[in-house]
Amino acid sequence: MLFKNSSSNKRGHKYIMEAVGIKKHYFIALVPESPLRDTVDNFKREIRDRFGAAHALKSPAHITLQMPFHWLESEEYLLEKCLRQFASSQIGLLVNLEGFDCFARRVLFVKVRDHLPLQQLQSNLKKELISQLGFPAPKQTAKFHPHMTIATRDLDESDFKEAWEAFHSRNFCASFKADSLFLLKHNGKCWDLFKEFPFNEGPGE
Repeated sequence: MLFKNSSSNKRGHKYIMEAVGIKKHYFIALVPESPLRDTVDNFKREIRDRFGAAHALKSPAHITLQMPFHWLESEEYLLEKCLRQFASSQIGLLVNLEGFDCFARRVLFVKVRDHLPLQQLQSNLKKELISQLGFPAPKQTAKFHPHMTIATRDLDESDFKEAWEAFHSRNFCASFKADSLFLLKHNGKCWDLFKEFPFNEGPGE
């Protein structure tokens, strides 16, 4: 196994690598192509310009399937092999976006209309990461809520009401064909699109 449970924090799920080496930060996501990606990133820029909340701009528009994790850079090939094999067994899907919503009073996001196909994809990916790479199995399974973040926790609570009023009734509908998984890698300042893993086929193909 590449991960093991750390007993230093009984409340959380802190994990350390068994091997010694340089660890980098990664996450796995669906990423729309331009111009939709640019449109969503422009929502982020609007929030940055109006409210000074710029953290969401550190990554391209995306739907997270696996939250950020650390991995040995020298063993990226194992991660890539697993994702390549998994993606080759998946069929592309159409992701429909409509309107905006929020988590608590800090996170604003573009809503995904149909959660079920993405929840199934995320569940299958999680099982693959656990079985093939030793990712930790969560003790409690929180329901996966697919979304596309445009403002995150650096949005000040005092600005939330105005930001929410600016977006919650705004009309926005779009869709994109999700036919690849993306592995993103942190470069020390922001997230780069590091590797793409195509699905077996896309919807309608």
